[in-house]
Amino acid sequence: EIYISTKKGSFSRISLKKTKNQMQKSASILLRHQIRTFQASRNTKYRSFSTSNDNSLSGRRVFSSVPPVVAVYNDEEVFEEDVKVAFQQQQQQQAAAVVKKKSSKSVPHSNSCAPVVLHQLNDIQKVTRPSTQLLPDGKKKHNVNVAIVNQETKELTSPSYILFAGDTNIPVTSVLKIVTPGDDVPSGTWPLFRLLDENGKFRDSSTDGYNPPKTKHVPNMPPTTASHSMIPSTTKHDLNDLRTILKAQCPFQSKEIEQSGLLHPSPHPFPDTSSTNTLLRAHVHMIRLRQMDNILQNAQRQGRISFYMTCRGEESTHIGSASALQSQDTIFAQYREQGTLMWRGFSLDQFTNQCFSNDADLGKGRQMPVHYGCRALNFHTISSPLGTQLPQAVGAAYKLKMDNETLPSEDKKSIAIAYFGDGCGSTTDFHSAMNFAATLSVPIIFFCRNNGYAISTPVQDQYAGDGIVSRGPAYGMASIRVDGNDIFAVHAAVREARAYALHHSAPVLIEAMTYRQGHHSTSDDSSRYRDTKELQSISDTADPLKRLSAFLEEHGWLDDASAAAIRNEERKAVLTSMESAEKRGKPKLTTLFEDVYYDKPGHLIQQERQLMEHIKKYPNQY
Repeated sequence: EIYISTKKGSFSRISLKKTKNQMQKSASILLRHQIRTFQASRNTKYRSFSTSNDNSLSGRRVFSSVPPVVAVYNDEEVFEEDVKVAFQQQQQQQAAAVVKKKSSKSVPHSNSCAPVVLHQLNDIQKVTRPSTQLLPDGKKKHNVNVAIVNQETKELTSPSYILFAGDTNIPVTSVLKIVTPGDDVPSGTWPLFRLLDENGKFRDSSTDGYNPPKTKHVPNMPPTTASHSMIPSTTKHDLNDLRTILKAQCPFQSKEIEQSGLLHPSPHPFPDTSSTNTLLRAHVHMIRLRQMDNILQNAQRQGRISFYMTCRGEESTHIGSASALQSQDTIFAQYREQGTLMWRGFSLDQFTNQCFSNDADLGKGRQMPVHYGCRALNFHTISSPLGTQLPQAVGAAYKLKMDNETLPSEDKKSIAIAYFGDGCGSTTDFHSAMNFAATLSVPIIFFCRNNGYAISTPVQDQYAGDGIVSRGPAYGMASIRVDGNDIFAVHAAVREARAYALHHSAPVLIEAMTYRQGHHSTSDDSSRYRDTKELQSISDTADPLKRLSAFLEEHGWLDDASAAAIRNEERKAVLTSMESAEKRGKPKLTTLFEDVYYDKPGHLIQQERQLMEHIKKYPNQY
């Protein structure tokens, strides 16, 4: 570990990931040479330096120089590029740093520190996260997503590495790159694609922890250079004006901004918002989802419905992905993707009718609550057993592949998309589906919501590798990891994955890193296996709805009063639908024997007759 001071005399501890194997030896030689230089001149140039011996870089070291010259993490684990930069700086400065006469002070070790990109150290930013704690069974609680917080302004800034599930620091990249079977896979930990930071601002590549080869950095323009006043808006909440402003402010992301469907108006008004504004509809739907989850979960606690599952914290994976698909694309969901169905037009009445299993339920009361399905919206009915939807989706994609070959227009071609959680990656259905999809070359997207837990099982107990995305290349499948709490990044990744799947008639694996803020279901109590401080940390710094709201506030499209009005309106709408659904009657008993066979077979006719005779015999019991 290393502690580096700044001009202001503050300190920061930095943890760095391992370098590539081929870099370790040369980087170690560079460091040892520099450390000998440090030791030889430490009395006159550096305030404090200590190491156990010349061949070991472990131990605590404190350097005082401006700017910081090097960063070390244990023995022979360094960023070679940063070491070379440090050497260039030292050669240019010729050890000209003036050491102030202050007492040498060691910085205490703390679990509350997280990685900070090296070129940000002149403005030290401290990161907080929950300390590692032991569960009653002795297992460690895993660390969760953190955002870098500027200690002076208390504002969220642009991180280079973040933690989601597990203890791995994931490098962030602002460059959208699907790794195809012909590409070299990223060395070390797979990077995570992100467009929008927690502060509501688009990223440039200056703070990226991972930059693909040949990436040209174009810095974002400061507000004084590219402000709203540059381009007068003729219409309130005009997406075309917003795109123009964003491209002026964020030239590095101008391509993604122009291509984002969220930043283009719909050609026709949306029925549920009576507006063509795609971005504001996405924001409203995320609020609607959260209000619906809160109310229906409370309804289950009151005994009004039997079961419920919330998606709090994962709304961006729903709306971001659904908005990048076409209506003809077939969706195979797991059981926490109600937002994708909502985006396609499933109404609050239809959601609540299904949860109350009444006579208006499209499933006629045969399914548990939240097991939605809608043929008209190309959304296959959800099934409880884990992973069964994956091979089924591959079969559907194979049929779509054959259909696509006969369609003259690209606009009419379609893909299948299968959603699943990180725990589903441990099933045999996952392997079967991935292998069949790759070998049969079918147009399908496998969309993994890695939310940290499979019910109560944390990801450390689920897999030892680098998440789910790293498995894609082994199957010969294009793959990408994305920030699941960034609606713009999810939308872009799914948009490009869909284009790739159609063009190559091939599968794509997407791993969306997110966090499940709610219980697994109403049958679960997540406080038994995770600390409430962990949950609060995520809610404060990495909530997807807060991030999108921050973006809208940044551009004057949202304020506290309007946000409260939307929440209140959506809450009333959910309550109205729920009360109406609760008053409806149950499906007719005869529907038990329908919809399995086109012509009802003899054995079902006999069972139906026996049931009716039984009820007639014991009328007081039914």
